[in-house]
Amino acid sequence: MHNTSVLVVEDEPAIVELVSYSLREAGWSIQSVGTTAAAWDSIRHGKPDLLLLDWMLPDQSGLRLLARLRADRDFQDIPVIMLTAKSMEEDKLAGLNTGADDYVTKPFSPRELLARSRALLRRKSPHLTEAPLRAGTVVLDPTSCTVTIEGQGVDIGNAEYKLLKFMLAHRERVFSRAQLLDKVWGDHAVIEERTVDVHVLRLRKALRGAEGLIRTVRSVGYMLSEK
Repeated sequence: MHNTSVLVVEDEPAIVELVSYSLREAGWSIQSVGTTAAAWDSIRHGKPDLLLLDWMLPDQSGLRLLARLRADRDFQDIPVIMLTAKSMEEDKLAGLNTGADDYVTKPFSPRELLARSRALLRRKSPHLTEAPLRAGTVVLDPTSCTVTIEGQGVDIGNAEYKLLKFMLAHRERVFSRAQLLDKVWGDHAVIEERTVDVHVLRLRKALRGAEGLIRTVRSVGYMLSEK
């Protein structure tokens, strides 16, 4: 599974240590640099999943680096949180207008920084925050949108993939056809309840030897169970 990489651009060692400690707890890999020049080099060598960028840096302002990133087609989509002692409204607006995704004012709590980092990644890079879902020999990987059984790829339609993903995330719970329609296809979908049966049939067929995971619960609906 992809390990979330974070680049911390900050010249105060105590803050680097605090940030690194709290984000490593989340299992993320952290790199830190103390200048915008070193940051640019690091980004060019390996694009991070998240950038924590100090406003005041020795060589030039973090805002300058942010503007450079946002103007570069290869790096403009990197999620950026500004770290700053500046709490003035105009400064926040300047940061957000230059393209920062979020803003944390020093002194900040490491837990708040981690929560905001997670929220930002969920919003901008949802694939990074999703771990593979497993049941028996079946593994669904949301990052690559693939399903494997005993390591072998499974040919699966989009509707069946969405159905399997939902049921894997809510295993051992029974859902009626109406609930599955609402949760998997959304209430705007124009689908008959019986169509759910068709998709369940197709899903079982795609799962081959593991089709027993999808149970029919008489007069109620369906559930995914390993028991």
